[in-house]
Amino acid sequence: MDTNVSISACPHDCPSTCALEVTHDKQKIYKVKGAEKNTYTSGVVCAKVSRYSERTHHPDRLLKPMINCGNKGTKSFKEISWNDALDRVADNFISIEQKYGSEAIWPYYYAGTMGLVQRDGINRLRHVMRYSGEHTTICNTITDSGYKAGVGKFIGPDPREMAVADVILVWGSNPASTQVNVMKHIQKARKERNAKLLVVDPYLNRTAKVADIHYPVRPGTDGALACSLIHIMFRDGYADRDYMSKYSDDPIGLEKHVSKFTPKWASEITGLSIQMIEDFAKIFGQTKRLYTRLGYGFARQRNGASAMHAVVSLSTVCGKWQYEGGGAFYKNADIYKMDKTLIEGLDVLDTNIRMLDQSRIGSILTGDKEALENGQNVYGMIIQNTNPLIVAPESSGVGKGFRSEDLFVCVHEQFMTETAKYADIILPATTFVEHDDIYIAGGHQHITFGPKLINPIGEAKSNHYVLQELAKRLGAKHKGFEMTEREIIDWTLKSSNHGSLINLEKNGWKDLQPDFNSSHFING
Repeated sequence: MDTNVSISACPHDCPSTCALEVTHDKQKIYKVKGAEKNTYTSGVVCAKVSRYSERTHHPDRLLKPMINCGNKGTKSFKEISWNDALDRVADNFISIEQKYGSEAIWPYYYAGTMGLVQRDGINRLRHVMRYSGEHTTICNTITDSGYKAGVGKFIGPDPREMAVADVILVWGSNPASTQVNVMKHIQKARKERNAKLLVVDPYLNRTAKVADIHYPVRPGTDGALACSLIHIMFRDGYADRDYMSKYSDDPIGLEKHVSKFTPKWASEITGLSIQMIEDFAKIFGQTKRLYTRLGYGFARQRNGASAMHAVVSLSTVCGKWQYEGGGAFYKNADIYKMDKTLIEGLDVLDTNIRMLDQSRIGSILTGDKEALENGQNVYGMIIQNTNPLIVAPESSGVGKGFRSEDLFVCVHEQFMTETAKYADIILPATTFVEHDDIYIAGGHQHITFGPKLINPIGEAKSNHYVLQELAKRLGAKHKGFEMTEREIIDWTLKSSNHGSLINLEKNGWKDLQPDFNSSHFING
C-alpha cells in the first residue's frame, strides 16, 4: 500500500483546532493523529477526530445531488445531475428575487467547518447578490462581550504557559472532555511543578473529577462568586493597587462597588460555604503564576457576559498578567488579522442590507415581523455547514418554518441530516480531507493549512465549488468566484502579511503567538 503522511487541521468548531498527521493514499484516509511537532497539539487528538476515516468513508455519506419528490421532512428524494440541481437552485433564487427582492433570500451557515474559505465563502455570494445578512449568534456572543469588556481584545497569555503555572484555574470549561490538549499542558504543570488544578463548574464533570479542588457553584452564579473573590482581594490586601492604577479603569470605583459582596452574601447565592470561598480567595491572592483558562460555559446563562467580565477582572485586580504562567485566557482571535476581503467579498458589502439573527431562524421562517426586521419574508435559502433543525433554538418553530411550501431550500451536506430532509434540493458535500482550506485557532496561536488529501467521495463537491457554480448562473461577479481555493488562500495569507501558501504548506503551520509584553499587556 503506497501511503503518505500529510499535515492537516481539524475542521471542527473547537478552540483546539488540532494540527493533524493524516495517513492516506489518493482515495482513502487510514489514520488520523495529533501532530507531534506542533507545540500546542503536541501529538494529542480527541477520540472523535482520531476516527475521522470512519466519517469520511461512512456508507451513509451523500454521494449525488437529489431533488425532493414528496412531502418535506420525508426521504422522498431521487438523484439528479449536478447541472440540473444547480440550475434549479439558481432558477428559484432568480424567481424569488424578481418577485420579492434580493433580501427574500437568506444564505444560512455556521461552523460545520472552521476553514475560512469553505465556511465563510458563502458571504461572498450574499454580499454580491445583496441577499439578507446573518448575525452569527448561536455560540459565543455572550462570552465574547464579557471578555472584551474586561480585556479589550481577544488576546491573552500563551496557552502553552499553563505548563509553567503554579495554579491553573479552569472556569466555564470541561477540557478533559472537550479540549484534550489543554489537559496535556495542565498535566505537565502538575507533574513537573506540582501545580494545582482548580475547577469552577456546577457539575462534577470529567475535569472536576481530576481537579485538586472543585467549586460546585449553582448554575448562573459565577458572577457572584467572582465579585466576592474581588471583595476579598481588596479586603485582605491581595489587590495590586499599583498595577490597577496603571492598567485598569476606575479601581477605586470597583473597590467601592464590591464592598457589599461579602463571602456570606456569595455563599447564600452560590451554594459554596463561606470557608470554601475564603480559601479560594487565599489561593488566588497568594499565587502569582495563576493561569485562568476561560470557556464557553458562561454563554449558557443569561448573565454570562457580566459573569465573564467579573471573572477575567480577577486577574487584573491581582496583577496576574505581569507573570509568566499568569493572567487569563479565553481566545486568541485578534492575533491573526486575517484579510477576508476576497473570501467574504467584503469589498462589496452593503451595510444597508438587513441582518437576520441565526438564532431566531424559527421566528424568521414563520413570518415574525420583528425577527424579519420589518422586512420581506424569507422565501429562499441555501444552507451550508450547519443543521439548524437540531442546532438552533426553538426547534418546533424551525420545523414549522421548514415545512412551509412557500420556502425553497437547498442544503449542501455530507449526510441526510434532519434539516436535509426538509430540502427541495440536496447537494453532497466534501469533508475536510477532500478540499483545500486554511484554519486559525481560538485556543492557541497557529495558522494551519489543510490540503486536499484524497479525491472526493462519490460526486461530493466543496462549498467553494457550489458557490462558484451558483455565481455563474446568478450573474454574481467577483474575483473570488474566479479563483481556486488555493489561490484565495495564497492571496489571503499575503494580504494578511503571513507569507505565501507555498511556505505555509511546506511548514504545515505558522506560530503567531505575540511576545510576552504584548500578550500580557505589559505595555498597556
